[in-house]
Amino acid sequence: MSVNLSGQDLSGQDLRGRDLAGAHLREANLSGSNLSGENLSGADLTGANLQGADLNGIGLEHADLRGADLSGADMRDASMFCAELIEAKLVGTQLAGADLSRAELRHADLSRADLSQVEAGRANLDDSDLGSANLRGSDFRRAKFRNANLQGANLEDADLRGAKLTGANLEGALGWRSASGPV
Repeated sequence: MSVNLSGQDLSGQDLRGRDLAGAHLREANLSGSNLSGENLSGADLTGANLQGADLNGIGLEHADLRGADLSGADMRDASMFCAELIEAKLVGTQLAGADLSRAELRHADLSRADLSQVEAGRANLDDSDLGSANLRGSDFRRAKFRNANLQGANLEDADLRGAKLTGANLEGALGWRSASGPV
């Protein structure tokens, strides 16, 4: 049986050591909470507030984070394989070393986020805002960036082989040459 904490105020709490895999946390306030290293795979975090939360090394495989606010959260080394992050807010979020493979990030706001050394093959970032984000050294093979904003993003050493960039704004992106693709 999965835990139902939907709509609960759990802000600032240390939630490590709890079994929250598959938990219902819709619209929950988890801002500033500590969930580092926890397993929330398959959890429903739709519309949850996770601003400034410590999510370092968290397992969010197949989790539903549609419309969640993860701005300023520490998500380094998080595993979000096949996670739903449609319309999620990840402004200034630390995602270095995270696994976003096959994640759905359509219409997400990742402006100023640190996505360095991320594994994000086949991720869908269509219509997302990655303005001034750091994608240095990341693997975005076969990812979708259609109509995405990558203005001022750092793409140095990023692997974009097979990526779909139709209509993407790459103005001022570092490590990008329009005539020949990624450097």
